[in-house]
Amino acid sequence: MLQAKDIKKNYGPLAVLKGVDLNVEKGEIVSIVGTSGAGKSTLLHILGSLDTPDSGTIFINNEPVHQLKGRKLANFRNKNIGFVFQFHHLLPEFSAIENVCIPGWIAGAAKKKVRDEAARLLDLLGLSQRLDNKPDQLSGGEQQRVAVARALINSPSIVFADEPTGNLDSTNAEGLHHLFVELRDTLQQTFLIVTHNEELAAMSDRIIHMKDGRIV
Repeated sequence: MLQAKDIKKNYGPLAVLKGVDLNVEKGEIVSIVGTSGAGKSTLLHILGSLDTPDSGTIFINNEPVHQLKGRKLANFRNKNIGFVFQFHHLLPEFSAIENVCIPGWIAGAAKKKVRDEAARLLDLLGLSQRLDNKPDQLSGGEQQRVAVARALINSPSIVFADEPTGNLDSTNAEGLHHLFVELRDTLQQTFLIVTHNEELAAMSDRIIHMKDGRIV
């Protein structure tokens, strides 16, 4: 479902990615691990179209993402890719359900349909009593689950997660691990996760190790 070949990226004289090949199947949870500076987050951002490679090809569902630009790229990203980051990046002035709805509204879907789907996802994630709470009224674990629901609102082909448990305590981190597995099992959701968390990596279907800009 995701195919990346010979991805290279330099920042000035520094070669961050030195020719990375990676395939991910639908319904897989794949974790990328490695020391800081190995190129993990750079790779994730490039695969998710948040950054561009200097060379290489990226296909998601046979769509040549590396060739898309401007509005076409933005529309593809909105409809096919979900993101979960270490910090939840919820908009403080909006309620939990409104935060989840935003990508769906940007995609142009009917407002009621998006809101109903957001409510369903938040219920699935155990937040049915928190729909109208704003982020500062939610715990860290609840905020991250809202961010997961937001990533899922457009039924993306793949969710990219960059250190998703890095800002959570051990109890909430474990809960998020099990949530990813449950979403894989119930929705056939695909995840590509960058993590330093050994427990999260161990629950993945596959672990990819990176060192010095390469998969080892």
